[in-house]
Amino acid sequence: MKEFLTFESFITPSLLIFIYYIGAVVIPVVSWYFVHWIKTVYFSKKDAKSKEYVEVEISSRQRFIVYTIFFISLLSMEILWRMMFEFFIAYFDMHDALMKLS
Repeated sequence: MKEFLTFESFITPSLLIFIYYIGAVVIPVVSWYFVHWIKTVYFSKKDAKSKEYVEVEISSRQRFIVYTIFFISLLSMEILWRMMFEFFIAYFDMHDALMKLS
């Protein structure tokens, strides 16, 4: 308890791991809702004829490309999220190693 109160040990590494897993679940959900929001904002104001025109013009190949780009973007966000937390945890590990030297 003394180490905790004198800031000789940190709770942040454990907290970082918890926050990482929350973010790893929340990022895909937020991304999906963001895509849905963009669709409703940009396509809800169109009249029925133009909406039908847009839906007819999109081929299955184009749909595949859009979903592939979305998946690659999501994967990139997850990797960057992981790298950011690995950096933070490495920082605290370096602190612990330096404290053991002194």
